[in-house]
Amino acid sequence: MAASEPDEGFKVTDRRRRADDDAPPPTRPPHEAPAPPRGARAAPPPRATAPPAPPRETTGASERSLVGLFMMLGSSALMALGETADPMTGQRQQDLPGAADVIDVLLLLREKTEGHRSAEEAQVLDELLYDLQLRYVNATKRSG
Repeated sequence: MAASEPDEGFKVTDRRRRADDDAPPPTRPPHEAPAPPRGARAAPPPRATAPPAPPRETTGASERSLVGLFMMLGSSALMALGETADPMTGQRQQDLPGAADVIDVLLLLREKTEGHRSAEEAQVLDELLYDLQLRYVNATKRSG
């Protein structure tokens, strides 16, 4: 076999799906030219542009907020401190290293989101951290 001859023994077929594969094939009017042969490359059909997204509301329930994340982490810390019962088992168990980890995550979030939180988010986070840190200190005094 010469170096200039292509190797016909290996063929790659791309079977990945594209977003426009889900759309039904366009129908061709009878007067239009037939489709090019399978091996030939045709120009891709023009894509329809999506309408612009409506502007997001800046108030109301649809506004994104970090308060839910802060409260979820706070409830995890309270469970680790033994203040509330685990919803799965119904029992209270104290895990002070776990509580410290959750408090550290909240501190990291406060540091990394500085200047990007709303007034409500900042207030909730500061009050939550203050409360959790006091509870942590009291729990370490009781257990130590």
